[in-house]
Amino acid sequence: MIERKPFDRLGGGDHGWLKAKHHFSFGPHHDPDNMGLGALRVWNDDEIAPNTGFPAHPHANMEIITYVREGAITHQDNLGNTGRTVAGDVQVMSAGSGIRHSEYNLEAAPTKIFQIWIEPDETGGQPAWGAKPFPKADRSGRFVTLASGFAADSDALRIRAQARVLGAALKAGETAEYRFGTERNGYLVPSSGAVEVNGVRIVARDGAAIRSEAVVTVTALEDSEIVLVDAA
Repeated sequence: MIERKPFDRLGGGDHGWLKAKHHFSFGPHHDPDNMGLGALRVWNDDEIAPNTGFPAHPHANMEIITYVREGAITHQDNLGNTGRTVAGDVQVMSAGSGIRHSEYNLEAAPTKIFQIWIEPDETGGQPAWGAKPFPKADRSGRFVTLASGFAADSDALRIRAQARVLGAALKAGETAEYRFGTERNGYLVPSSGAVEVNGVRIVARDGAAIRSEAVVTVTALEDSEIVLVDAA
């Protein structure tokens, strides 16, 4: 089953420095009927104004993946990690037993991100942070694993959950396929463009909740950039 979640019906708000949309229940946008999809707990679509951001705040027991759509995000944490992640690239923070971090847009233009939270397989552990470039050319016409908890995905950023975050860049008319295992859930969002997911039209920043689908075929109706999560 493919359930379309239209972008214009998502909860969220305009806070001046932050324009946020929430694919699942988050913060003051509490929806007890939409608390996530399997281990996938949060998918936020954030636009951060220049020279603003999230000041230092704590997290624990969550895998937090940030996909930068436009601009760049600058990370700093109490472990001494710092980094600037630019459009098309990905950063991962394993909050573990606890970490404090800040995320700022220090650029001259707005930064747009998807922030994805996945529940870890086990709680606790040493927190960690990492980032990696994923050139669009490498994702052209196919899904590439960006972050994963599976040992076989050796080129991906590591997360502590039996899940994957994947990306693809498809030109109009191109098709990419992804095979889900049994008892898996998926969530797909086009960062840009428009696609059909097993025949269901999904436009930029809509969500597609995927349940009980052994294979997903994604066909680009126009040039599109896609992010997909496969989680238990």
